[in-house]
Amino acid sequence: MSFALNAFNIFADTTAAYHTTDNVDSPFANPHPAGSVEHLLAEKNWVDAVQWHLEDIIRDPAIDPVEALALKRRIDRSNQVRTDMVEDLDSYFRDRYATVTTAPDATINTESPAWALDRLSILALKIYHMAIEAARTDASEEHRARCAAKLAVLEEQRADLIAAIDTLLDDFAAGRKYMKVYRQMKMYNDPATNPVLYSSGK
Repeated sequence: MSFALNAFNIFADTTAAYHTTDNVDSPFANPHPAGSVEHLLAEKNWVDAVQWHLEDIIRDPAIDPVEALALKRRIDRSNQVRTDMVEDLDSYFRDRYATVTTAPDATINTESPAWALDRLSILALKIYHMAIEAARTDASEEHRARCAAKLAVLEEQRADLIAAIDTLLDDFAAGRKYMKVYRQMKMYNDPATNPVLYSSGK
């Protein structure tokens, strides 16, 4: 099984596991060995699944403003965790291909493999939820038809993205492409670079 297909299956299984409770505060019993890339992929999707539902909750028009602020800050923290996990995945790939001899005409890709896997994780969530919408018995036939059409597009996108990720990994392994790991420098989370924070002394 290809790396990307295996990753998608992990994402899909983790998404399904989240929905056994459908609770943003439920703990995650990761079935993969600690320290493995599979473990990291599953953790990544769990964070994505929780954040997906936090984004749903915060859009409730009747939400209490104090609760909304707390949720917004939780989503901000979740975004930082997601970014850190993507960077950990890119470090895994950098180490995996560290001994490959790079061809003289090798090129760098616009997107790292981990950021592509980030999109694949979100795609697993989209497919799960669109499939639910396409089968809703309490919705109109038109709604189900629209969602079924969208689901078909998402499934086509899944196949394309899996193929593209595997091609990129093959290119790394053959030395046709090389990768760098650029850390995300999110200034608003840093008290030293966010002027609102350093001006107020918080």
